[in-house]
Amino acid sequence: MKKRLWGYITLGLVTGAMIGSLIGSLLGWILPEGVVKDFFLLGVSFDLAGLVGNESGVIVLDLIIVTFKFGLSIALNFTSLIGLATAYYFLRFLR
Repeated sequence: MKKRLWGYITLGLVTGAMIGSLIGSLLGWILPEGVVKDFFLLGVSFDLAGLVGNESGVIVLDLIIVTFKFGLSIALNFTSLIGLATAYYFLRFLR
């Protein structure tokens, strides 16, 4: 039961962040240049490859026959944080 609950919580929070990022992108497209647009689009980006010292942003595993490329980047801005908070608020009632 608890694994299933954590899965729903994770899915709900990721969905909330994605919807918040989508709203932020739409606001960035609609709003004119200025402080308000910068506030909504200002964010923090985390890159998995930057943690292991790779400059290109992609981790490459070359096995001669097959080459795997892995990359993960997480970008959070103000509206995605609002989406996370809103999703958390709604998820409280699903317990």
